[in-house]
Amino acid sequence: MRSETVPLRCLQAFLDESTVRPPIGRFLVPGTAAADIVFSDTPISFMMGVNSETGVVMDKHHPLIGVPLQGKAFALRKGRGSCASSAVILELLYLGKAPSALIFREMDPILVLGVLLAGALYSKSIPVVLIEDDTVWERLSKAESCKITSKGLMIGDELMSLDRPYSQSVETSPEDDRMLRGEGYDLATQMAMELIVEFASIQGAKDLTNVSQVHIDACCLVGQTSLLVPQRLLELGGRVRVPATCNSLDVDRQRWRALGTDPDVSQFASKIGDAYLAMGASMSFTCAPYLLDSKPQQGDQIAWGESNAVAFANSVLGARTQKYPDYLDVLIALTGRAPVMGCHLDEGRQPTMSFHINTGELSGFDDSLFPLLGYHIGSLVGGDIPIISGLENSSPGVPDLKAFSAGFATTSSAAMFHIRGVTPEADTVVVPKGIPEMSIGRRELAETWLQLQSAKNDTIDIIALGNPHFALEEFPRLINLIKNKTKSPNVAMVITTSRFVYEKAEQAGYLDVVVKFGAQFITDTCWCMLKEPVIPPNAQNIMTISAKYAHYGPGVSGRDVAFGSLADAVEAACTGTRPVAPAWLFGL
Repeated sequence: MRSETVPLRCLQAFLDESTVRPPIGRFLVPGTAAADIVFSDTPISFMMGVNSETGVVMDKHHPLIGVPLQGKAFALRKGRGSCASSAVILELLYLGKAPSALIFREMDPILVLGVLLAGALYSKSIPVVLIEDDTVWERLSKAESCKITSKGLMIGDELMSLDRPYSQSVETSPEDDRMLRGEGYDLATQMAMELIVEFASIQGAKDLTNVSQVHIDACCLVGQTSLLVPQRLLELGGRVRVPATCNSLDVDRQRWRALGTDPDVSQFASKIGDAYLAMGASMSFTCAPYLLDSKPQQGDQIAWGESNAVAFANSVLGARTQKYPDYLDVLIALTGRAPVMGCHLDEGRQPTMSFHINTGELSGFDDSLFPLLGYHIGSLVGGDIPIISGLENSSPGVPDLKAFSAGFATTSSAAMFHIRGVTPEADTVVVPKGIPEMSIGRRELAETWLQLQSAKNDTIDIIALGNPHFALEEFPRLINLIKNKTKSPNVAMVITTSRFVYEKAEQAGYLDVVVKFGAQFITDTCWCMLKEPVIPPNAQNIMTISAKYAHYGPGVSGRDVAFGSLADAVEAACTGTRPVAPAWLFGL
């Protein structure tokens, strides 16, 4: 018998194929793609961070500003910020302007939900992949392109396997099962329950829970799908089964004609609101539902969208909700059922990072401290829940905690925070040993203050108050500051608030004083949605007291923004000039 020598290259190939290599991650949504890579280790919110018509990055604080994502494999470490990012990716998929694939290093349930919904409603989908290997993530940062097949991720000539999506078995109740089968329920409820169970499975939730109320964030005008989705749910018989409030629209339904806003846009935005009202939601139209009489109590299981509201509900009110993506909030409202995970559970509310505020360095601080702290801490925690000490004697009010929540929710993906001596669970929650600890003082906050200043000169053309919506408790502060002062005729002051707070302020006699000063009120919408002509065409710089608006404002308004305290805003309204940097922060 003749013996043959096996070529070395063949033997190596055999060994390579027979070697079991562990998966480098998993699919979150299966699919295939081949595309150039756009890579970012810096988180981004698709809502107000990516143009929903073009897929171009518009967040002026992000290093990818101006970069188109259409047709790219977008390798994003993690998302952050708005719950409405799910609506943006849905719209981009509907328009054919989406990335070809999403590749995460950390789970982003908000964008995952948007992709799942696009597949269910429009049969348009892209692969979504979670990378669980640091080495592979590093390779992606340097690679020009990649390919995703049914078997895995290919960089260059190397194919690396990916696990299938998580498939946690979700325990459903007999009533859930009837919804899933459509027995006695409309098609909208059946579809809603199917998507809730699928989402719960991907997230690893083992069962569902009843919720007492829902706040629907999916009211904003992202694009055509903003109306198509609720209209389709209505056509399928959708009606809310638990009390539901509505977030801000892109229109003041009472004043849009007087404001001179675009009739087509205004009427389209109003129809979005009408669709949710037809489903049985209440006409609240506010991004601060925690200011309503219907706000939840401590321990209530709820399902809220709107990132700042989620943070406030969990942290300040002690209610229990995840940071729910747009449209999942609607689906939960149709069924009254939500996945049991995260902040719905005791263990999901434990702090995983600790911060100490060196208030001794911050003598004489003003109300800009809280939005600055929220924004700065949010930028450090990612998805971790912080516990914060050092503010025990600061006595923050509702406006301060509202501002902290909004800043925190802008830069983080976390659903809550704890402040010792302030928030209801901070002094009783179990703090695990060995969690990371950090200190924050004047230097860190001064750097954050500078980051929020995009205005290139000191001229101020318009004052933006009410992001999130102006609270009743803010009126006495404002009235005290404007007493015996005269607003410059060259500076506008626009305050956005809810109809509920507007009526309360009127009853308290606050409105007359503020209107006499020269402020203009707008309800139903908020500053994140305002454009021309509410913002005068010739206006260059906007002054805000909101870290959230200081971050998003330049992208959504096309104007530069100055950030400061409420006293700074009043001074700028009177002088038309940005005040000097605060002495308590810069030691001036």
